[in-house]
Amino acid sequence: MSFSSEAKEELCGRALENTCCSRAEAYGALLFCNTFTPREVRIITESAGFARRLPILLERAFGLAFDRLPCPEEQKYIFQLTEAGKIASIIDAFGFDSRQSPVLHINFGLLEEDCCRSAFLRGAFLSGGSTTEPSKSYHLELVTSHAQASRELAALLTDMGRQPRQTARGGCQVTYFKSSVQIEQLLALMGAPRSAGALESARAEKRLRNGVNRQVNCESANLDKMVAAAQEQLEAIRRLYELGRVEELPPRLKETIILREAFPELTLSELAEEFDPPITKSCLNHRLRKLVELSRT
Repeated sequence: MSFSSEAKEELCGRALENTCCSRAEAYGALLFCNTFTPREVRIITESAGFARRLPILLERAFGLAFDRLPCPEEQKYIFQLTEAGKIASIIDAFGFDSRQSPVLHINFGLLEEDCCRSAFLRGAFLSGGSTTEPSKSYHLELVTSHAQASRELAALLTDMGRQPRQTARGGCQVTYFKSSVQIEQLLALMGAPRSAGALESARAEKRLRNGVNRQVNCESANLDKMVAAAQEQLEAIRRLYELGRVEELPPRLKETIILREAFPELTLSELAEEFDPPITKSCLNHRLRKLVELSRT
């Protein structure tokens, strides 16, 4: 099961609350479903949890039953209302004129309470929302064919302290989030704390993995630099031998040559400990740079 499906299953596990919140959730589901007109309501979903919840939600919110329920042989769950009286009563409950299209805008008067706003967002997500696997990327979106409803959804989310983005896709309006923190907060707000926690855990794991990768890359780069420096030092020593200049060097540089040739794999700190008495890393680095300079003159 995908992360999006798991989030919807968790949301559908919430008990339906009072009538106002049930209507708010149904309102979100209808504005973001496949079809919502005075002639027809059609909701198509792949979520088994949402399919179980819808008939209960419609009855709790409006005291109505769907005219068409899903058929067992269908791959998706299809719910339909075609009876004009039922649709008119729903439109009237949302504060619209049933003789006009209900796709005008969001009636904010129905969403004054925080609980109703959360329920509305839950319904919108269950009907027209999805979110990606947090281990891969961060993206949550709500899709509707109603442009005004989409714009007012963005206004609602902004008023709630969120920062939604909007775009158009295939004739539909998309309200979306790319921030993992925003998505986590939105899932919790809608009533999916377990999914929000899973996203936070995925984000922490990704941060840890990225930190480890950065450290490994840094250590690898440092190792490459160390190997390159050691090769340069050994090449300088070889040239000094070829030039016959090793014997004329001061004792401290001769000792450095002997130990560098004996321990070519050691770091500067480790090699400095091999001297008797040990010297500092800075001192050793100075001596090796001196040998490289002498090999070039």
